[in-house]
Amino acid sequence: MVCLVIFCLDLAIKGYLIGWEEFRKSKWLIAYTVVISFSFIDWVLSVSMACDEKLRVRRLIRPFFLLQNSSMMKKTLKCIKRTLPEIASVILLLALHLCLFTMIGMLLFAKSEDPKKNGEWKLHFRDLPTSLTSLLVLLTTANNPDVMIPAYSLNRAYSIFFVTFSVIGTYCLMNLLTAIIYNQFRGYLLMSVQTSIIRRRLGIRAAFQVLSCQGVQQAAEEHVAVELVLKTMARVQMKSYYREAITNEALKFTDVGYMDREQFRKIFDELDKDRIKEHPPLPQYQSPVLQRLQLVFSHYFLTVLGNAVALANVMCICTVLVLNAEKSTAERDNYVIGIINLCFILYYLFEVCVKIFAFGWRGYLSYRNNIFDCFLTALLLVLQITIFVTYRLPFSQWDPSSHSILSLWEMVRLINMLIVFRFLRIIPDIKLMALVASTLLDLLKNLRAFAGILMVVYYVFAVFGIWLFEGAITPPSEMSVLSNASMENVTSNFSMECGTYEQLEYWPNNFDDFAAAIMLLYNVMVVNNWQAFLEAYSRHTTDWSKIYFVCWWLTSSVMWVNLFVAVILENFIYRWDRSHSCSVTDVERIRYETSVQLMFREQIQEPTEEELLCQLNLHPHLHLHW
Repeated sequence: MVCLVIFCLDLAIKGYLIGWEEFRKSKWLIAYTVVISFSFIDWVLSVSMACDEKLRVRRLIRPFFLLQNSSMMKKTLKCIKRTLPEIASVILLLALHLCLFTMIGMLLFAKSEDPKKNGEWKLHFRDLPTSLTSLLVLLTTANNPDVMIPAYSLNRAYSIFFVTFSVIGTYCLMNLLTAIIYNQFRGYLLMSVQTSIIRRRLGIRAAFQVLSCQGVQQAAEEHVAVELVLKTMARVQMKSYYREAITNEALKFTDVGYMDREQFRKIFDELDKDRIKEHPPLPQYQSPVLQRLQLVFSHYFLTVLGNAVALANVMCICTVLVLNAEKSTAERDNYVIGIINLCFILYYLFEVCVKIFAFGWRGYLSYRNNIFDCFLTALLLVLQITIFVTYRLPFSQWDPSSHSILSLWEMVRLINMLIVFRFLRIIPDIKLMALVASTLLDLLKNLRAFAGILMVVYYVFAVFGIWLFEGAITPPSEMSVLSNASMENVTSNFSMECGTYEQLEYWPNNFDDFAAAIMLLYNVMVVNNWQAFLEAYSRHTTDWSKIYFVCWWLTSSVMWVNLFVAVILENFIYRWDRSHSCSVTDVERIRYETSVQLMFREQIQEPTEEELLCQLNLHPHLHLHW
């Protein structure tokens, strides 16, 4: 109720600020009003029923509040909406391909008089729903080659049918669908960037006109004073480094004293660039010995040596793991690996100390990989000291029993995992790996809208799944000791055939609660063995349950996975093209200079002066004097 009150206040404030006329034109605000009203009615009904009802419709519409308050999610939804017609055409072709081969398969593998030849018919082509499901799953390669083994065992020529189906459907039509989604997404993103550029150029042109009108003389109207620009920038609310960058660009025209339209526009190109972090200068030492040591420890070779030592540590851990793979916890001798880890941790501590000496505290912490390295080294040192405090000095017959919260083996295992994780420090020092890593980090920023909508889709399908299938499959008690005969006595819907839900013991994958539903949906999205869920829920509920899972497969695996591929391709291709002439240290700089506007700079068409003036004259809130 408190949230509904907050949403009502938010709606009232937005309506007051934009006015009734603009409010009526906004479909999102009208939908906002309807959703709030519906949620309030549903809440009243829940209270009147003592909150004992099973079906709460307002749970299904809660994600709307997240979508309504995110402009990027709205743009993404519009992108998907414009992409749907092209996707629908390929999906229709895919459905035609599926139906055609289903008919051919049912004719090809029809029931014969010889029971030995009915294996394919019995398992995969008994009726139309079973045939459609078998070929749909084959389209995702989840049941390949299982689906064709009965027929292939009789005659190898039957494999032509399945190979032809897979080549056309999986490798042609599905990849064509990926290409269409990528092309449509890129086209919409380009159009969105074009619109954003026009809005920015319109605002810059209006600002130039307003500032140029501050002058008294008519001749000065095509120029704006640098002093006036600096005063205005001092009062503008924006990130400090953007203000500083634009101010620095404006100061370059101090000698002239004014800027024309083009110069004024170019100083705002700094908005496309993120802040480039400058590293503090090295500390100054008076002693020649300290200066020489500083030169040695600040050299790049120390980082290379540290990477080599980290690799050697990981190789030692790998060797010990191979030797102890078959041993139990009591049989493992943790003495050797403990001494080895101690030596390496001492070196890591030495490396951190000498780098702090060479770069200074501020200089050392100005590098992200140094922060990562220092944090893990400190954590490893604390764990090693804890081992010594708990188990005293090491000796070859360490007692593996637990003397504290964690046993000796658990603490050593934790140290080993942290050491392996620390080996990621090599990524910034290898150009291609640094490029891939920077692309992944940039995706965390650029994919927020996609991730938000994916969360909404997961939430909606999970709620629907709980409504439809909660309690549909109940795992039997003492599952591990049940035989086939006793399993049949539990319920006739259970099946212990190889590859079924019950035989694979997929019991935790269900719709009995929200977390389990999310995990089941993820497993279906991956499409590995998803036919087990299709078959199990169709047995325990109805064959119509397959529609739910197929819809989720189309939404998640076909739509969203391909959209993610499109964004990853666009980011990586842009970075790859720019990185050919860059060194390892320049790859990080690319990440700071990457924006959507820069990615499409070559394809963006700048608006003309006449177009800008026309739109400024039509603007309802601007009354400029020309």
